[in-house]
Amino acid sequence: MQVTVSARHGHLGDDIQQQLKEKGEKLLHFFNRLTMIEVTVDLHKEHDGKLKVEIIATAEHKHEFVGRDEDTDVMHAFNRAAAHVKQQITHYKDKIQDHRRDADYGGNNAAT
Repeated sequence: MQVTVSARHGHLGDDIQQQLKEKGEKLLHFFNRLTMIEVTVDLHKEHDGKLKVEIIATAEHKHEFVGRDEDTDVMHAFNRAAAHVKQQITHYKDKIQDHRRDADYGGNNAAT
């Protein structure tokens, strides 16, 4: 699994890049079929002084989970964006698991 960290409109320090990579790798605890995680930090601050963080987690079978957030602090924005991705992953996993356990799946209820 590959984690890439990139910055737009500026440069991130090596320590922050390493922290973002380590935190990005923790998304594997929620879904081990992730093949790539891309973290993009837009350092161009708008009039409100906030920068943007976007996380795109790509999984097998062309599934993508995307989280975006804005904050004045990179780590706060990353944590909230990662929470969005975790929520999407959890929802996706529940959907798959419920689908397999559904008693009516496959049209086997012809006896009723």
